[in-house]
Amino acid sequence: MSKDRPAPDAPEPLTPLIDAHTHLDACGAHDASTVTEIVDRAEAVGVGRVVTVADDLDSARFAVDAANWDSRVYAAVAIHPTRANVLDADTRAEIERLAADPRVVAVGETGLDLYWPGKLDGCASIDEQVAGFRWHIDLAKRLGKTLMIHNRDADEDLLRVLHEEGAPETVVFHCFSSDAEMARACVDAGYVLSFSGTVSFKNAKALRAAAPLVPSEQLIVETDAPFLTPHPFRGAPNESYCLPYTVRALAEIRGEDPQALALSSTATAERVYGLGAPVR
Repeated sequence: MSKDRPAPDAPEPLTPLIDAHTHLDACGAHDASTVTEIVDRAEAVGVGRVVTVADDLDSARFAVDAANWDSRVYAAVAIHPTRANVLDADTRAEIERLAADPRVVAVGETGLDLYWPGKLDGCASIDEQVAGFRWHIDLAKRLGKTLMIHNRDADEDLLRVLHEEGAPETVVFHCFSSDAEMARACVDAGYVLSFSGTVSFKNAKALRAAAPLVPSEQLIVETDAPFLTPHPFRGAPNESYCLPYTVRALAEIRGEDPQALALSSTATAERVYGLGAPVR
């Protein structure tokens, strides 16, 4: 993401939509008023609700606060796999306390990232990541909450650990970026795949081939803002209001009407996260 590129113009509205995965704090929100500003921009184009996601303890605290400040915001909390080496007893206790908040709809993002070990200073080892992932799986099952997965270069290992531990009732693969084979394996296992702006990238050929294979009842959409801004704005700052760009690109790949995809993805997100009707 380049700070030199201007933010995208607002897209034509497409409603209803739920941004199934964003990071409001990384988008610049730091208090109730700045959360409201971001969500207002999203709602103006049809994105009426968002799930803001934590990757460390500070962002987990913020996510829960944000979800309690604004009724359009929900939270997911966990320690990111690359930071799994901080999961001492005190950190686990606080994540568990935060995850039990009624405004928290998922334990995440957790999972495995085999790209960064050896490249990123301080990155958790693979063994530390696996141990952390197992703990988060158990937490999601104990709390009866959806498990939100981060997967980078770890398809086989992730499926193996989920099988060994016994997956929670609902599992979401956030920012699904794998190929058709992995998509079929996830669909067969009953997992939900969340598509981000990466599906609009012309060079993401394997992902674009996988997208049409996912049944609508197992598909949701996200921004992962401020990252992964959809084409043709790749590299510019992303935000929840940009989600209609991704939905229209995904609808074209799947041969669907964008409005139909908006409706189906929203219904699936409501089920996956246990959301009721939006508060007016």
